[in-house]
Amino acid sequence: MNQEDELGTRIARLLDEGTDRLKPEQRDRLAQARRLALSRQQAHTAPVPVPVPAGPFSRLTEQSVLGVRYVIPFAALVVGLVGVVYVHTGGVASEIANIDAGLLTDELPISAFLDQGLDSWLKRSSR
Repeated sequence: MNQEDELGTRIARLLDEGTDRLKPEQRDRLAQARRLALSRQQAHTAPVPVPVPAGPFSRLTEQSVLGVRYVIPFAALVVGLVGVVYVHTGGVASEIANIDAGLLTDELPISAFLDQGLDSWLKRSSR
């Protein structure tokens, strides 16, 4: 137990001991004040109703599987996956892969790779 719990336990014990010395009228007044305080506190923390917008899209959002709240994220996921596939299958990546494959499968001597004109040879062979 921490100090706050010990303090709370001691205060509760002292209050319980003090109630034995109270007159019945005082006990009734304290009980009535406690009930009033609890009712005010419950009224203060009662949930506030939130208005639900009613419109043409409210039916779509209330459906379980085909609602807008599921279709929009699913469509975004599909568009994202199509974009990733498009980027990885075309364009710059495939050109670099073709050049690398051509270099590795060609029967060039090692000195050709060290030659300063390799860039021009690669440009001519890629056409």
